[in-house]
Amino acid sequence: MSHPYFETPGPLGFAHRGFSRDGFENTMKAFRDAAALGFGYLETDVRTTRDGVLLAVHDASLDRVAGSGGPVGSRSSRQIREVRVGGSEPIPTFEELLTQLPGARLNVDIKDAAGSAELARLLEKHQAHDRVLVTSFSDRRRLAALRRLSRPAASSAGVVFTALTVLLAPLGLAGVLARLGRYQCLQVPERQGQLAVLTPSFLRRCHRAGLQVHVWTVNEPADMVRLLDMGVDGLVSDRADLLAGILGGRGVWPQQGTQAMDA
Repeated sequence: MSHPYFETPGPLGFAHRGFSRDGFENTMKAFRDAAALGFGYLETDVRTTRDGVLLAVHDASLDRVAGSGGPVGSRSSRQIREVRVGGSEPIPTFEELLTQLPGARLNVDIKDAAGSAELARLLEKHQAHDRVLVTSFSDRRRLAALRRLSRPAASSAGVVFTALTVLLAPLGLAGVLARLGRYQCLQVPERQGQLAVLTPSFLRRCHRAGLQVHVWTVNEPADMVRLLDMGVDGLVSDRADLLAGILGGRGVWPQQGTQAMDA
């Protein structure tokens, strides 16, 4: 189940929404700052504007990051161009991220139904199939994007297929589920409420099926070290600076393909 997206020697570090200690998440500044730390893998989220433009933004509303602006889906791309994250940084389109950091690989969480088709269109336009990991909590959105592609992109299971893998991996069915669900990895929290999702046995079963396991969102150095020692294949972190240092101490830093370039 290998894919060129995962060819960088691991374990992989993912900069969650780029890297910013100042609230500039999912901005080109945050993505460039993460690349400058050595990150070749950047995590982001995408939502569509009223006129169908795909933006790198997490929340359904702009209010938290920009102080105002309201729902993303009810605003035009022209209106959103005037919005500033943290008062100073514009909200980038996904296409800007894709083209302005051509050496980066992107972990893309599709947040709305319209985003599936538009993400697929942009991957086709830029032939970026090997650079993007298609993810979503919704397996329906994720699979809708994958089905529109002329060649495979890497993908991570959504909630339904992740839950099925947790339940059925002890029966040796992880590989069967991955083929049905068209994914090569699972991105999971260590715990979901009282349930321990990530256990050594779960990790072994996933690896036996050829699946990578990435853990989110890990911000404490002690947890990073413990999970890496357990054998996870990747960590998603808001503290890209700390994760870079820990991976550097293990001789797997910087990651390949981190060069930034303006389009």
